[in-house]
Amino acid sequence: MDILRYVAFSTDPLGGNPAGVVLDAAGIDEATMASTAAEVGYSETAFAVPRADGALDIRYFSPRTEVPFCGHATIATAVAHAHRHGAGELLLHTQAGPVPVTTSAREDGSIVATLVSVAPRTEMIDDADLAELLAALRWSGADLDPALPPRVAYAGARHPVIAAATRARLGELAYDMEALGALMARRDWATIALVHRESDTVFHARNPFPPGGVVEDPATGAAAAALGGYLRDLGLVDTPAVLTVHQGVDMGRPSLLTVGVPAEALSGIEVTGTAVPIG
Repeated sequence: MDILRYVAFSTDPLGGNPAGVVLDAAGIDEATMASTAAEVGYSETAFAVPRADGALDIRYFSPRTEVPFCGHATIATAVAHAHRHGAGELLLHTQAGPVPVTTSAREDGSIVATLVSVAPRTEMIDDADLAELLAALRWSGADLDPALPPRVAYAGARHPVIAAATRARLGELAYDMEALGALMARRDWATIALVHRESDTVFHARNPFPPGGVVEDPATGAAAAALGGYLRDLGLVDTPAVLTVHQGVDMGRPSLLTVGVPAEALSGIEVTGTAVPIG
């Protein structure tokens, strides 16, 4: 098995979010995918199977579980595919639905990729679930930004969006991993999208991922897409909009995600980033 290793949402291999990428996983069974992802140890490893029409079937495995969609591993896969086959348009068939990705080369030779998520949606979060979530985070209601109400947002995977009133609150992450992981497993939440809004279109984010065996994800494209859909659904951003999401800074792995939010309701959210090989 040819396992490539890329960092997504950074041009520095020491930043961003590492992902494993298998560009031809034909014939590899699910158990082998799961064990390989556990051995690689990154928050996600993507396994792609080429179709006759040039598209890819793709699955995403963390060290502990499979997720229906993963943004950073999608960006990494698209860039790895571009390095091998040339930049252009690529269609990924994920368990969440079809995700088109476009890659292009910059003047410096780096490759940038833009994915378009499946149609997003936003759901209310149950009061009891919110109380349990805040308790596991060791946050209180006073820590929340009242302008950005808690919701569960979806753009391929489900992420509660919890907004911190201050950047300092976001910077202190010391949660109960077992309690949060149990709640997330029951509710089928992929990561928790903890965010702080610096300005109308600039956000800082942190993403606990205990169901995958990961304390924190340094760059989460699926959550960024879900955030874009959440902001549009609740009328919290003027559309069309381009958002900048800074993530991974508190971990020492700075990441930059650019999120395009079209004005049309139910249209997919665009997530753009670079990726570079590790080593």
